[in-house]
Amino acid sequence: MKHKAGFVNIIGNPNVGKSTLMNAFVGEKLSIITSKAQTTRHRILGIVNGDDFQILFSDTPGIIKPAYELQSSMMDFVKSAFEDADILIYMVEIGEKELKDEAFFNKITNSKIPVLLLLNKIDKSSQEEVEEKILYWKEKVPNAEIFIISALENFNVESVFNRIVELLPESPPFYPKDQLTDKPERFFINEAIREKILLHYKKEIPYAVEVETEEFIESDKIIRIRSVIMVERETQKGIIIGHKGTALKRVGTEARKDLEKFFNKKIHLELYVKVNKNWRNDKRQLRRFGYNE
Repeated sequence: MKHKAGFVNIIGNPNVGKSTLMNAFVGEKLSIITSKAQTTRHRILGIVNGDDFQILFSDTPGIIKPAYELQSSMMDFVKSAFEDADILIYMVEIGEKELKDEAFFNKITNSKIPVLLLLNKIDKSSQEEVEEKILYWKEKVPNAEIFIISALENFNVESVFNRIVELLPESPPFYPKDQLTDKPERFFINEAIREKILLHYKKEIPYAVEVETEEFIESDKIIRIRSVIMVERETQKGIIIGHKGTALKRVGTEARKDLEKFFNKKIHLELYVKVNKNWRNDKRQLRRFGYNE
């Protein structure tokens, strides 16, 4: 039996549903999902295996014009996704126009590899508008196959998946067949905590935060975790902790529940908050947090 394998990289503007789609394909919550833009900061690999195929899905940050060093690093992850893709998924939602970055958009329209354009969130639209948008995107990206989907409702996701399997190049698997992702356990701990911060804090706070797990000790019955939430200013530290520590406690409780599901084990989670001034513009710090790699 011939084996197929390849990289399928998901690209699009912020908040179009890339992470929701990735999780739907993989069947696990690997990418965090919130209604805020720039939720995804890294390129996250999700691996789906069949008897005769292996698909390496990449969720990437939403395409933006960088305002500081962290965002430049996020866009570097997007660039790398163009470079090694065997199939490109360009995801758009009803009502949006082309990518905010013209150079990235030109790469998609001039791509020599298969491009699947997924028109997402059609559950929020009328039949007439959907038909109109299909015609619009056919003209804008003539090299793409267009699929209408709802990643959240899992509508037509299977059709896209089947088409991906058809398009995969022949290749042995790149990773062991029981592997789900290329990220270490600590990455998912950090992301689970950061997701709760994105959900519960407003304005600049979620964007000024990075999470680092300093301790991960696993025994038969429990995993003991100590993580640090980094902020840029003392005032932000006070907001994260909240009155008598209530805000931080809520983040910890909700993250712990998610992590217990993810690891299928009891979790003891300790959270601390530290000020780490200007980390978003510090290349050395960004490397330490897994950016600029």
